[in-house]
Amino acid sequence: MRTFVMGDIHGAYKALEQCLARAPFDPALDRLIVLGDVCDVYPQVNACIDTLLSLKHCDFIIGNHDLWALDWAMTGRKPAMWLEQGGAETMASYGGAAMPQAHIDFLNRGLPWLEVAGRVFVHAGFDPDRPLKEQGLRRLAWDRALLSIAVMRRGTGPIGCYREIFLGHTPTMRFGSTVPFQACNVWAMDTGAGWSGKLSIMDVESKEFWQSDTTPGLYGVAGRGDGRRPGPGEGAN
Repeated sequence: MRTFVMGDIHGAYKALEQCLARAPFDPALDRLIVLGDVCDVYPQVNACIDTLLSLKHCDFIIGNHDLWALDWAMTGRKPAMWLEQGGAETMASYGGAAMPQAHIDFLNRGLPWLEVAGRVFVHAGFDPDRPLKEQGLRRLAWDRALLSIAVMRRGTGPIGCYREIFLGHTPTMRFGSTVPFQACNVWAMDTGAGWSGKLSIMDVESKEFWQSDTTPGLYGVAGRGDGRRPGPGEGAN
């Protein structure tokens, strides 16, 4: 079994299918760790979750957009910020109907973080000086400080006590990269599939990666920038 990690999908089913086809990923044998934000922005959230449910070994880390979508599915709430940041597309993907229970269960099973053989997988980030089990979901799903610290300290040694840290949430384009990159022991995997970039999948051991085409091109829409939209308390989603 090989282990692969994938960045933020954001409803881009066409990009998800391309990544799974272009990587040497065996859906019956290999493990896929999805770093969250399957929901919102592009119009095929429904199909994305169906595909992930079909995989034999799939670990899903819940992201901030997934939390928004889950809240809508369970309570009917539709905050304006969520609708503006892709929530409308998530609702539309279900054709005006409620999210099916299997999809609600999938999101509810989302992990706040996952540790495997000294590697940590998380959606956004965390305080490296505190145990992960002591940190709240809001920090794990929204933090941008960890990646910024890693970029500032690049080349100075590992951050925290983990062998490697894989995270999504913050598009790599903000740091001038269109591909996954490493800073200290942190790997940034969100290559902007939710905006004007591509979806990426990486072999955790070899660090070889594969990408989709740009998502605006796949969906015939204008580019969506690099994700610099307002988010609660930290200025961008």
